[in-house]
Amino acid sequence: MRIEGTYTAIVTPFRDEAGQPVDWDAYDALVDAQVAGGVAGIVPCGTTGESPTLTHEEHAAVIERTVKRARGRVQVIAGTGSNSTHEAVGTSQRAEHVGVDAVMVVVPYYNRPTQDGLYRHFVEVARSVRVPVVVYNIPGRTGADLAPETLARIAEAAPNVVAIKEATGNVLRAQKIVQLMGGRMTVLSGDDALTLPMCAVGARGVISVGSNVLPAEVTRATRLALEGSLLEARKAHLALLPVYEALFLEASPAPVKGALALRGAIRDVVRGPLAPCTEGTRKVLAATLEAYAAGAR
Repeated sequence: MRIEGTYTAIVTPFRDEAGQPVDWDAYDALVDAQVAGGVAGIVPCGTTGESPTLTHEEHAAVIERTVKRARGRVQVIAGTGSNSTHEAVGTSQRAEHVGVDAVMVVVPYYNRPTQDGLYRHFVEVARSVRVPVVVYNIPGRTGADLAPETLARIAEAAPNVVAIKEATGNVLRAQKIVQLMGGRMTVLSGDDALTLPMCAVGARGVISVGSNVLPAEVTRATRLALEGSLLEARKAHLALLPVYEALFLEASPAPVKGALALRGAIRDVVRGPLAPCTEGTRKVLAATLEAYAAGAR
């Protein structure tokens, strides 16, 4: 499996103001829009998909629905991580059973494991499935940081660990992984605003929030970066930068859901303890997207 390009960390839309239940019609339309936008893959049940507040049944249903709706047109990399190794194993195995192309396993949160604990966790999860495993390192949310040297140990013990979503916000970290592991480990940017600089030091794409709203445009910017078309890539990236910044004015995924709601694609609903983005952020989103569209014409 080649992991490269733009992967959308897709939102999970809800039907009513209480965030119940999942709006499957809206979700199907979102998946279709991503396929039409040319993304390489879809990542359900990640941070942007509000996986922490999905029930176990919803989590499984979202992954299965994504596989069925994608119909092999794009890759599906399902978020299956947990702060419990046992639970991450079970969730990963269920995702493999319904036909995902790969699983994405976040660094265990809250427990604050040691590097040896992280090593044991990822090796056990990876050995429990046959599909490729993407490690997701986001210490700002998990409270634990996976060291590059530990990642190398994991990859040596578990050959199906093939990629990392690197969301430390640090280009030097991405550079270190590429330097240490070369082509053995595919690095994907976990921050839209860092996709271009990370590709410049060897990353092979992005797991994107922004592509929920602008799939074709983010796909193009990523492609230009991977092709080494520096001037065009920089122009495309800088044009998108205000959009990326607006999408993180508040805790994600509230702003990206607000942006999609402005288009009538979903209801502007997140599950507690998150709250919908404020009216001020909503105005900034509307103005930013309008300005981007005007500049693209």
